[in-house]
Amino acid sequence: MDMSDLTALGSRQRVFRARKKIQSAGFISHITQRAAGREPLFVEEGDSLTFLSLLKEVSASHDIRFYALCLMPNHVHLLLEPQKDNLSEAMHSIFSRYARRFNRKYRRKGHIFGGPYRQAICLDSCYLLTASVYIHLNPVRAGLVDRATEYRWSSCNLYCKEDAPPSFVDPGVVLGLLGDNRRQARRDYAAMISEGKQRQPDNALEQEGTIERFLLKLLDVFPSLFKEAAKRGRGRSDSKHDLPDLAEIEEHLRSLPSGRPRDPETLKARRYVVEQLLARGYTRQEVADRLLVSRKTIYNILQARLDI
Repeated sequence: MDMSDLTALGSRQRVFRARKKIQSAGFISHITQRAAGREPLFVEEGDSLTFLSLLKEVSASHDIRFYALCLMPNHVHLLLEPQKDNLSEAMHSIFSRYARRFNRKYRRKGHIFGGPYRQAICLDSCYLLTASVYIHLNPVRAGLVDRATEYRWSSCNLYCKEDAPPSFVDPGVVLGLLGDNRRQARRDYAAMISEGKQRQPDNALEQEGTIERFLLKLLDVFPSLFKEAAKRGRGRSDSKHDLPDLAEIEEHLRSLPSGRPRDPETLKARRYVVEQLLARGYTRQEVADRLLVSRKTIYNILQARLDI
């Protein structure tokens, strides 16, 4: 599936899926997988080490680039980019092999995962940056640690610590969105982690649109960082799309006057926002809620003639 297919999804479904996955190389995905019921995925330290070992193996064998991760007691978050059209094969290798080892070790049978893994495509650099911050804040939100850098089973220290050891997880792509000065980028990222802790993101496993809402919270505090991330994301030579970043769309949205638009320029600007949100998989109802209008108004915006 290429970007034309992706944007053609329009309002039919959000680009966050549990079944039919997007396999194409070069798309950065936020992968989540959870345990079945209330069962744990990781009972002891050795289980987490086993899972990390499998991730490292698949990184090499399937040419998968890992950018961030967090292993929670009953679910996992992975931020990755396949270099070949083999995402499902790679994930099957990780999850099925771990399940077999887990069942053998604890002398149990049956599924340990609660269904297919879920995939959210990072359509722009601002979403990518926010997704990584969200992933690293999971242990804090769950009350496991007070600071994200205290949690052993995440990649947060690779982002925030100058003396972080070499790893198969590469923080460089995300940190590079914040600037060329790596030391300053680490400081800026740590500041986003600290601020994000105060703003308590929702649970992405339970609520759609969690990353987008969290992005807007961080955007209020770090507008210059997101502006820089948007600029650098557009400059990536391997960029797979030309959609504007969510931060740019939000800037257009905030500039729109309230009330019923009458002049052609305002109508054109509002249509632009509507079309961009629909292209990302938002439903018409979600777009209407975001603009504080009715679904009929969204329909009228899309149907109006703009002869300017």
